[in-house]
Amino acid sequence: MPSTTATTRRALLRTGAAGALAATVPASPRAQGPARGEPLRVGVMTDLSGPFAGAGSQPLFWGAEVAIELFNERGGVDGRPVQAVTADSQSKADVAINEAERLLGQEGLEVVTGIYSSAHAVPLSGRFEQARKIMWITSAISTAVLKDRNLRYVFRPTVHSDQYGEASVSFIHEHAQSKLGTPPERVRLAAIYEDGPYGTGVAAAIEANAKARNMPLVLKEGYSASAPDLSTLVTKLRRERPDVILHTGYNPDITLFLRQAKAGGLRFKALIGHGAGYAQIDRLTEAFGNDVNYVYNVDPVGTQMLDWSKLGPGVGDLAKVFVERYQAKHRVRDLPAHASMGFNNTWIFLEHVLKPAVRKTGGMSAEALREAALAVDIPVGGTIQGYGVKFAAPGTPMSGQNERAFPVVMQFENARGRVVWPTAIASAPPVLPLPPSSPYAARS
Repeated sequence: MPSTTATTRRALLRTGAAGALAATVPASPRAQGPARGEPLRVGVMTDLSGPFAGAGSQPLFWGAEVAIELFNERGGVDGRPVQAVTADSQSKADVAINEAERLLGQEGLEVVTGIYSSAHAVPLSGRFEQARKIMWITSAISTAVLKDRNLRYVFRPTVHSDQYGEASVSFIHEHAQSKLGTPPERVRLAAIYEDGPYGTGVAAAIEANAKARNMPLVLKEGYSASAPDLSTLVTKLRRERPDVILHTGYNPDITLFLRQAKAGGLRFKALIGHGAGYAQIDRLTEAFGNDVNYVYNVDPVGTQMLDWSKLGPGVGDLAKVFVERYQAKHRVRDLPAHASMGFNNTWIFLEHVLKPAVRKTGGMSAEALREAALAVDIPVGGTIQGYGVKFAAPGTPMSGQNERAFPVVMQFENARGRVVWPTAIASAPPVLPLPPSSPYAARS
């Protein structure tokens, strides 16, 4: 991805430029000519600078960019284009809060999409709820963002952190005997994680699911994502000798851990990541080459890994257009999962929330958008990531959460991913344990 492109976008974001993502090419059968009507202004807040940028927030933004461009090319909402009002949270919670105030106050927006980090989403959600404006989360997955808070204006079409822990532990439980030659209750697990809401939420889910399956968790330890040294953590892991390490982190801390793990002679049978930095396999491959072959990642699936013929009518065609356009724009062979998340979750908002709200009311007030969101009912297979969409109702423990979203376990080889769990939709069996060629492979 050319650095000049990222620099240009950051400059636009710092000046608060609007419309950087808007296009005006006709395609919708209801639109008469190019989409030149009054624009529909939508906030897009991500982290295009700081450590979160390289941990998934950039492709999240770029996926949203493609969604808005394509939506406008197809006529927008009956000729009215979407105009993105962008903001860079710079991987800092205080900047995210200030930018949210700008978008809601100075820009007068009714909705802001994006939000990469759970550490940002937790305080931001309270601010949006207070303002009675829509916060549409396309990435931040911590269960704590929504659980037991009865939020009415915050919606998350993607998965939540409890599902990550459930997926990784279920995957190992299913394959322990056949692949590792060990009963599940004797597989030694270790959970290490960045100590913000994101990592803490996933680790808690790992612990709960391991306990429910009687699988020993020999180490559960958090650390600061900005820690300059993780050698003490590596030493603890060597002492506990886990078979499987379940890691939740961003990009710099994952890179530091892998380097110090290799230098310290840490060995294991499997390494399972949980989104964020582990989704950026291109960056990990640049840093480690074949050393990161056969690493796993739990995340909503990159759409290119699915059999599009099994998706709903027209969904595979949409996925194909997205993948081809993203690849052409950013010159990548295999799209990171966050690219699909950015496109898919933005597209759900544009097509299934914004469009019906504007058609019904003639505008896009937060109340109209909220009503439209609660009415969304997309069956499984109805989105490019395979899941459906139905939001938990107000008054329920996870109000605003998409109840039909689910993650998969994918495994990487030569910087390309394939789905290995759930087994029913797996495109290949997992390579488990790590082969002897891996510098991290446990010796027999």
